[in-house]
Amino acid sequence: QVQLTESGGGLVQAGGSLRLSCAASGLIFSNYYMGWFRQAPGKEREFVAGITWNGGRTDYVDFVKGRFTISRDNAKNTVALQMNSLKPEDTAVYYCAGALRYGRTRPGDYPYWGQGTQVTVSS
Repeated sequence: QVQLTESGGGLVQAGGSLRLSCAASGLIFSNYYMGWFRQAPGKEREFVAGITWNGGRTDYVDFVKGRFTISRDNAKNTVALQMNSLKPEDTAVYYCAGALRYGRTRPGDYPYWGQGTQVTVSS
């Protein structure tokens, strides 16, 4: 049984920071390209960041590049998203997801998903 569980969301003022974490179980974690997505009410789910099995390649959407950092720890089966300089437009539910091939940015390419964690950035 595959399970991805996000944590670390919350309320923060603009300019602040949050660190999201995703714990994986039921899969060979190192076989997966791990991504973070986010979805605001009434909006499409969008790719935020991704990382290859060994961290050798990272991908970021332009809007978060330079502010967010994705990392993973295969020994602990976790992937993290450090979010700095947060903006109100970053407000969304953030999802951890796993894909079978690297560099994928479409939700349909990810067979495994967590339940999401709410991030709210106030102005």
